[in-house]
Amino acid sequence: MSEINLADLHDSPLFIGMSAAEIKHLEGIFSTRNIPEGKTIFIENMPGESLYLIKKGTVKISRMLAEGDEQVLIVLGPEEVFGEMAVLDGGKRSATARIAEDAVLFGLTRTDFEKMTDQNPKLGLKLTLNIVRIFSDRVRDSQKDYRAMLLASLNRKKS
Repeated sequence: MSEINLADLHDSPLFIGMSAAEIKHLEGIFSTRNIPEGKTIFIENMPGESLYLIKKGTVKISRMLAEGDEQVLIVLGPEEVFGEMAVLDGGKRSATARIAEDAVLFGLTRTDFEKMTDQNPKLGLKLTLNIVRIFSDRVRDSQKDYRAMLLASLNRKKS
């Protein structure tokens, strides 16, 4: 396990509007995982319990289309976050996350998130708002991608 230094990732959307002291405080609740290429972090429909911040490497997020057929939704790199809704709702995972390139991930469990929010409501609110912003941006981007895909499909049919 390597030492957690979130200051290296201060530009991550997870830390928008946070002071250096607040980011330093969060170091005590994140854990570190070194994961080799090809390993699965979580699988679609399994219960969600942690969000992850990528320090190094890349993570491929995908969904199952049919038996054995997967569609890659996005490939994420350093300073990006995934699995963010798990700390808010603990619901089932909506996608699968696999390591595409050897990675170092900082993880935050729902339990640790809730404890920190109880102990430091102001910081908890900042972190929650940033998680919601990250999720909202993803929803907006996916709607744009879906719309573009539909328009391209309709244009092909007209030709």
